[in-house]
Amino acid sequence: MNESVENIKPLGFQWEAPDPFLFCVHHEDFFPKGNANLGPGKKELVGRNMGQDFHVKDGWRMYHGQTVPGFPPHPHRGFETVTVVRKGWVDHSDSMGAAGRYGNGDVQWMTAGKGLQHSEMFPLVNQDAGNPMELFQIWLNLPRASKMVKPHYKMFWNEDIPRYEAADAQNGITKIELIAGKIGTLSAPVPPPDSWASKAENEVAIWVIHMEPNATFELPAASPGVNRRLYFYKGGQLHLNGANLPAYHSADVKADQPVHLMAGEEACSALLLQGRPMHEPVVQYGPFVMNTKKEIDEAFSEYRQTQFGGWPWPQDEVTHGAGAKRFAIYSDGTKEER
Repeated sequence: MNESVENIKPLGFQWEAPDPFLFCVHHEDFFPKGNANLGPGKKELVGRNMGQDFHVKDGWRMYHGQTVPGFPPHPHRGFETVTVVRKGWVDHSDSMGAAGRYGNGDVQWMTAGKGLQHSEMFPLVNQDAGNPMELFQIWLNLPRASKMVKPHYKMFWNEDIPRYEAADAQNGITKIELIAGKIGTLSAPVPPPDSWASKAENEVAIWVIHMEPNATFELPAASPGVNRRLYFYKGGQLHLNGANLPAYHSADVKADQPVHLMAGEEACSALLLQGRPMHEPVVQYGPFVMNTKKEIDEAFSEYRQTQFGGWPWPQDEVTHGAGAKRFAIYSDGTKEER
């Protein structure tokens, strides 16, 4: 195999990710039209394992939702979630009183820190047509020094995310959405202050790459010791320095060398995760990611006692109405609308 391309693996629902990342989940669902409660009708729910519906039936899943697809309140501690919504909508609510609706190119970057509960519901806002949804949720570890910081989140609205564009010698176009990191003169929005990504020397990059059929592009080199993995999630064929990366496969590529990408006969899309590893112990138990088993036990004990602030919302499956536009309400009461 090409020495610069290693560890080619097929992708499942949950994607393995290299330090400093924990994993990435790719959600793609073709939800039916919604009812007045922004969920599917009763007929569509027949035959599903409600509460634990992760099997694709009729093109979609309910996940942990009972009436609306998604993830009702659940706790997190010790890491960050980066939720990249390609299509569809997410309604966010959390135990700090923050809320929001985002989607169709928007990104939410949430630092769980010392702990919070949040819900992520997928409202079916279209009542006369289907509700397709696609998103990535990336778990980025927090270093030991930041695991117990105060939780908060930032919104990267679609129109504020930089897009890099390059043409090859045959005018084949490659476009890159910069969620973290930089390329050329473009830099992604500023990440949360306690994130591993907030320090430039960690070279964290989260890029969504789109290539026209037969286009070529050279990924610029990063520094030695940086981890870089490419997830080829859409298209027929992609070549990395001449090595064939089959559809829906990932590969590790040496970050300190340029990597020549060449799309096949179909347009290609890939997610790139890159960063300097933390080289810290990782002990994960479900929604808690710490450095020791003792810290995990402490997280469970505190959650049982405090519920990380409780749940201030009148129901678990919080949605924000059929007509709501994109917005974010932060824990300090600040509100953004788009």
